[in-house]
Amino acid sequence: MKLKSMLLDEKAMKRTLTRVSHEIIEKNKGVEDIALIGIKRRGVPIANRIAELMEKFEDTRVQVGSVDITLYRDDLSEIGSQAVINDNELGIDVQNKKIILVDDVLYTGRTARAAMEAVIVHGRPANIQLAVLVDRGHRELPIRADYVGKNIPTSKKEVISVKVSEIDEEDSVILYEVD
Repeated sequence: MKLKSMLLDEKAMKRTLTRVSHEIIEKNKGVEDIALIGIKRRGVPIANRIAELMEKFEDTRVQVGSVDITLYRDDLSEIGSQAVINDNELGIDVQNKKIILVDDVLYTGRTARAAMEAVIVHGRPANIQLAVLVDRGHRELPIRADYVGKNIPTSKKEVISVKVSEIDEEDSVILYEVD
């Protein structure tokens, strides 16, 4: 892969997540009954950061859970014949909550669809919203993000790499071109 562009560095990522946090608060008229659910893997630390920012702005703690969508993928036959059974607990009660699913990159929409299915198995939320750090286009399902950190129209020969310090020891969003 060939480096094409640094889209967000650490400071830009922090500014972007701050803006997304404000947008979530504004759209929901505060943080009452909001719970964030990070989509494993990089959606979890991003959700935690957004929750910390929201708490800073609103002086109210926002619940954060996580979802592993492995069991809900519709492309398991491409991954392997058997689903890997991971912890299917979200870590929070979703009943009647405004659930904000958080992921790093929105691409085809399949991960977001799988995450919605996983949430609904655990109860009936008041609504489900989607927040992503990057929307790169190329949807295969009719899914859109409610909150987008950065829209990056890409070609299918490009790859977005999101790194978060909690996992990768650095914060960045980089665009690569596949050879």
